[in-house]
Amino acid sequence: MSAAREAAEEVRSGMQPKRTSAARLLALGASLAMVAAACGSTGGSTSPSASAAATSAGSSSSATTAASPTQIGGSVSVLAVWSGSEQQQFLDMVKPFEDQTGIKVNYTGTRDEPTVLTTAIAAGGASLPDIAGLPGPAQMIQYANAGKLQDLSTALDIATYKSQTPSSLVDLGTVNGKIVGIFLDVSAKGQIWYDPKVVGDLSTSAPKTWTDFQTLITNNKSKAASPWCFSVESGAATGWPATDALESFVLHTQGPDYYNNWWAGKVKWTDPGMKTDWQALGDMVANSYGGSNRILTTNFANAGDPLFTTPPGCLFLHQASFITGLGQFAKETKLTDYNFFPFPSINDQYAGAVEGAGDLFGMFKSTPQSQALMKYLVSAPAQQLFVQGGEFLSANKGVANYPNAMNQSLGAILANATSFVFDASDQMPTEMQNDFYKGLVQYIQHPDQLDSILQHLDSVQASAYTQ
Repeated sequence: MSAAREAAEEVRSGMQPKRTSAARLLALGASLAMVAAACGSTGGSTSPSASAAATSAGSSSSATTAASPTQIGGSVSVLAVWSGSEQQQFLDMVKPFEDQTGIKVNYTGTRDEPTVLTTAIAAGGASLPDIAGLPGPAQMIQYANAGKLQDLSTALDIATYKSQTPSSLVDLGTVNGKIVGIFLDVSAKGQIWYDPKVVGDLSTSAPKTWTDFQTLITNNKSKAASPWCFSVESGAATGWPATDALESFVLHTQGPDYYNNWWAGKVKWTDPGMKTDWQALGDMVANSYGGSNRILTTNFANAGDPLFTTPPGCLFLHQASFITGLGQFAKETKLTDYNFFPFPSINDQYAGAVEGAGDLFGMFKSTPQSQALMKYLVSAPAQQLFVQGGEFLSANKGVANYPNAMNQSLGAILANATSFVFDASDQMPTEMQNDFYKGLVQYIQHPDQLDSILQHLDSVQASAYTQ
C-alpha cells in the first residue's frame, strides 16, 4: 500500500502515521561540506562549501567549516502526507538547507494528496506545489505523460545520483528515459515479527527457508493460541494488508519478473502459480488468531497486538517495517519485546528479492529554489538527518549510520537485496486495485470461492488495463 493511503488510514484509526514510511535504505555518514554542494546550482555544478549543523545531522564531528554557500533566497512549496513526528523530521532535515540558501521551505501536509494533485492537474496545474510526494510509480507515470512533472536532470547531478541510489529505485523514477521521481525514503516489506521472550532470540538463527519456518511454528505452536496474527481492516481500503502478504508469496515463489508482469496485467489471475500463492495466503488466514471475524474487523495497526498478551494470542505477524510505530508495537521495546526476520525463501533462486514501498517525490515547477531543494533531498547529508529520528530508512547508499540496531538491520536487508520490487497493488490501475482488495476480503470470508474470485479478477484485468 502507498504511503499516502497508509497515512490516511493510520490517522483514521487514531494512530500517528509511520510507514512506509517503513520504511528505507542504505548506508554511511558524510561530511556536511557536502550539504552545501547539495544546495548548489543545478546540472552537477558545485556551490561553495559550507559548515552545517553537524550536531543536528548526527554525522561525524569531523565535518569541517568552509566558505558560506551562495544565498538564493525566495521560497519553495512542498506537499506531502506527513504530520506529527514525521513532519518534524522532514522540517529538521531541511533546516540546514534553509539556513545555507536563504530559501524558505513552505510545507503542507494533507491526507488526501492524490485528490489534491489530480484536481490541480485537471484545473491546468497553476495550483500545483513546486514539489510534492507522489502516490506511487503508476501515478507518477500518469503525471509525467500529462507533461506536469519536470525532468530532474535540470536539478540533479545525474551521474552522482545514480551512483548513490540503487538502480531499481532509479528505474522506478524514470519515465520515457527521463528521471522524474526520486525516493526520499523506502520501507522494507515482508518482515516476520515475533516476541523473543516467547519463541527465543532468532537474530542469529532465523529460518532461511519456508520449510524451516514451518518447523519453527510446529516447535512453538503450544506457546500461543495461533501461529499467526493477521488483520486487514482499513476503512475504505480494507483488504490492502492482505495484498502485502500475497505479494510476498508471489515474489518468493514466482520471482521478480513474474511479479512485475502480474501487476502490469500480463499474468492472469487464474494462472496456476497465482492460485497456489492465494492458497498459501489462505493457509495463513486459516491459522490466524481470532479467525476471519477478527481479521476483517481489527484495524491493521493493531494486527500484532496479541503477540504481547499473556498468554500470547499468536507467534508471528507479517507486516512492513512501519509497524514498529503502530498499535502495541509503539509501546514496546525494540529487540527486547519484539524483533523480526526477513520473509523466508520459498524458491531458492529468489531468496534475496525484497519488496518495498516509499515516499516518491517529483518536481512540478522548475525554479532555482525547487531545483536546489531536490538536489539537497537526495544527498547523503540530508538523508543522514532524515533517518536520525528512527522513522525512516534512506534511499541513499551513502547512509549507514542508523539510530538503532533494528533500523540498521532493515537498512541492510535493502542494501543487500538481489532485486527490489515496488508494492504491486500500488502500481495497478485503480479499478484493478479496488477489486483486488475486495477479492481478498471475499476470500478471507469464503475461501471456497477462490476460483470464482480469480475469474472475476481476470475480467476486471481485461478492461482496467485498456483505459
